[in-house]
Amino acid sequence: MSLQFLSRIPLRLPESRNGRIALALAVVYLVWGSTYLAIHVALGSFPPLLMSGMRNLFAGIGLFIFAARRKPVWPSALEIRNAGLVGTMLVGLSSGMLAYGMRTVGTGTAAVMVATVPLFATVIAVIAGRKIGRGEWFAVGLGLIGIAILSHGSDSAGSAGGSLAILCGALFWAGGAHLAGRLKLPSDLFLSTALQIGLGGAMSTLVAWLSGERMMEAHFLPLLAFIYLMLVGTMAAYVAYGYLIRHTNPIIASSCMYVNPVVAVALGALLLGEPVTKSTVIATAVILASVGLSFWFDRRRAAA
Repeated sequence: MSLQFLSRIPLRLPESRNGRIALALAVVYLVWGSTYLAIHVALGSFPPLLMSGMRNLFAGIGLFIFAARRKPVWPSALEIRNAGLVGTMLVGLSSGMLAYGMRTVGTGTAAVMVATVPLFATVIAVIAGRKIGRGEWFAVGLGLIGIAILSHGSDSAGSAGGSLAILCGALFWAGGAHLAGRLKLPSDLFLSTALQIGLGGAMSTLVAWLSGERMMEAHFLPLLAFIYLMLVGTMAAYVAYGYLIRHTNPIIASSCMYVNPVVAVALGALLLGEPVTKSTVIATAVILASVGLSFWFDRRRAAA
């Protein structure tokens, strides 16, 4: 019933390219910044890999039904294979490693670690042969300085294994974003996103089940957090991110990894009572400045 209702809602997107990019960025900035808190809550009833897999599998199925009702151009076998490969990187490996690491790493610290994605994205782009200007390197470096300030001012601590898992998840995300920009994917954005998150979630769920993960005692708040992750954190945000991958470069698309820690720290302060330190305020200004520079250098590159 809910899917039928959603399918009747007209999607009134901004008409200009810049307007759509701004909307997509707003979604991934705010929604993905809040998912760290939601994952923390959901882990109260879900084991990490199973939670990540089921969240994405169910979201992929729901989005696929929504996309199918719009009668899109159906993908070829090659496009389905590519969507599965990208989904394995972005969902099966990246999201799974993040959930696994957050068993022992706090929400703000996890968000700071994931913010290393633009660094990985830049290194992968250089390895692939793309020329990166000094201005882009400066913007990335400035963002990393902000991340270092934020990390230094955090009192949270986690295990070395959990931290390594989250950093590996960031690397997988950067790799998946790079592949998404290079491989031929289904032309319909909703169908492409549905296949990516659905196939990636199916793989993660299978691995979780084979490794012995099972649901724990269900509680209201973890179930509510899981639903939020499925509907908003996955279905809505991945569509927005998919649009950014198609219409901007990887550095701009990954800039959400700079803003997400700011949102995560703010929610931690409001809902978990975590203190907002001077380091947090300084880091916020530096991180947002790096994002602004990324936009500016991207527009200069496009104009050239």
